[in-house]
Amino acid sequence: MKKIVQCVPNISEGRNQDVVNAVVDSIRGIADVKVLDWSSDTDHNRSVITFVGTPEGVEGAALALCSKAAQLIDMTVHSGEHPRMGATDVVPFIPIQGVTMEETIQLANRVGKRIGQELGIPVYLYENAATTPANQNLAAVRRGQYEGLPAKMAKANGKPDYGPTVFNAKSGATAVGARMPLIAFNVNLGTDNLDIANKIARNVRHASGGLKAVKAMGVNLEARGIVQVSMNMVNYKETPLYRVVELIRAEARRYGVSIIGSEIIGLVPLEAMVQSLDYYLGLEGFALNQVLETRLWSHEE
Repeated sequence: MKKIVQCVPNISEGRNQDVVNAVVDSIRGIADVKVLDWSSDTDHNRSVITFVGTPEGVEGAALALCSKAAQLIDMTVHSGEHPRMGATDVVPFIPIQGVTMEETIQLANRVGKRIGQELGIPVYLYENAATTPANQNLAAVRRGQYEGLPAKMAKANGKPDYGPTVFNAKSGATAVGARMPLIAFNVNLGTDNLDIANKIARNVRHASGGLKAVKAMGVNLEARGIVQVSMNMVNYKETPLYRVVELIRAEARRYGVSIIGSEIIGLVPLEAMVQSLDYYLGLEGFALNQVLETRLWSHEE
């Protein structure tokens, strides 16, 4: 069985498409790597890029992408709604086929070390690759964001795992991790009141007593004149998409607000979509192998 790893780096640029395209182009043509998807958000000023390949190919592609982002993105002038601390903000590796989580952790360490040594960018390991329990949560690693890095790095418990221990003003810092598949899922509300979105996010996210495996925050989509509850669903099997939608719908009703749409950033496992299909259609005994394309793929193998 061929070993396949997924990598989903997030870069701090979502407005200048020339820069985004150049970053994506930096990994095209790398042996044993395939770019699957990329998307940009102007309010977040952030782009999410998804590629897969062999561990060796993905390692080289991740380094090339970080190098190009460091060359083209200047964090001293960056602003956006999404929390961030670096030009390449996060580089998560996800085991897909024939690869264990331990091997993925080792890959994260190799890439983190190379980013630190070859690009001069401080690197913090997170999720399964974290070296301390405090850094397992990405939100904790990124607390204070780019602007808080100088103060963070001056503390004994704020030193990066790899790279220089002094502030890199242009590139900031990068979080490199190993994790299971994550769904970036946003629910848009029919209001421009950010306070409402923040209150709903507080009731939805696990850290505030909400749903398990959900991270959430309120975001202002200024260009559209609305707000959204922006979420990372870190385990869709523990908390499916439909469950968080229905909780947000109920919470929004308290404020006389409706859900006007939702979006998925990047790729999503088919099983996660089938869960919601099953729920909203009230299907009985429906199985994943009843999806036509799934049956076709299984016969191709």
